[in-house]
Amino acid sequence: MGRPHPAWVLPGVLFFAAFALAPMVLAVYLSFCDWDGLSAPRFTGLDNWTTLLGDPQMHRAAGLTALLVLASWAFQTPAALLLGVWAAGRQRNRAVLSAVFFIPLLLSSTAIALLFHSVLDPNFGAVKQFGEWFGLGDQNVLGNSTSAFLAVVFVGGWQFIPFHTLIYQGGARQIPEVLYQAAEVDGAGRVRQFFSITLPQLRDTVTTSTVLMVVGTLTYFETVLILTKGGPGTDTTILPYLMYHTGFQKFDLGYASAIATFLVLTATGLALLLVRFTGFGAMRSTREGM
Repeated sequence: MGRPHPAWVLPGVLFFAAFALAPMVLAVYLSFCDWDGLSAPRFTGLDNWTTLLGDPQMHRAAGLTALLVLASWAFQTPAALLLGVWAAGRQRNRAVLSAVFFIPLLLSSTAIALLFHSVLDPNFGAVKQFGEWFGLGDQNVLGNSTSAFLAVVFVGGWQFIPFHTLIYQGGARQIPEVLYQAAEVDGAGRVRQFFSITLPQLRDTVTTSTVLMVVGTLTYFETVLILTKGGPGTDTTILPYLMYHTGFQKFDLGYASAIATFLVLTATGLALLLVRFTGFGAMRSTREGM
């Protein structure tokens, strides 16, 4: 059976061009324009980009976004890795518990943000009802800068840890059982097996999950919009929310396009750096020497 005709790729190319490439090209063009969304765009050259580089609000949003990426990775990766390795095992009732655990994947970001906004509401939410039982003096979680930021990190993790757990589960199931059998013969315990066999064998899986996690965190929007609206003040105003606020509340769609283009360039650059420095692009086999 020969290779399929190149025409088979045409629908995919057209779909990508219409719904991904064309909007990106339009956003790049608008980043060089002054546009309020109603009148015709007016080309202004590098004005938006000059403003972006010197904008203190942009700098603060970029710093908060970087902090959110780091905090989300530190929260989600260990949890997803351990749960994925556990879910790949043969424990009793593992399939049932895994199905229950993956329920957040079935919910939209909007529904999850609304759910946690209700739970964390200081007037009638669960935190008001049960906070005193656990010694929570200030029950206005979303009104405090630190706790509001941590709430965004937690809600994002609650939603996406199951997705990354699936990735680690698939990777863990590809590890040859003979490696663990040899380790048991040598007297290695479960902890030693995890650090000497499981973790090295999941090297490329960690890279894949990290790239998806970093790029996904850079696009957080619904959670911040519904949960904190960028507040209190601007303490959770990350770049996607700043883009929305600039474009659809201040009607400066040219500058918002510059922020969007900056986000795309940042996400692409980070993904390429991760692939380059982790050796993932070399496609080295994790079964070398077997």
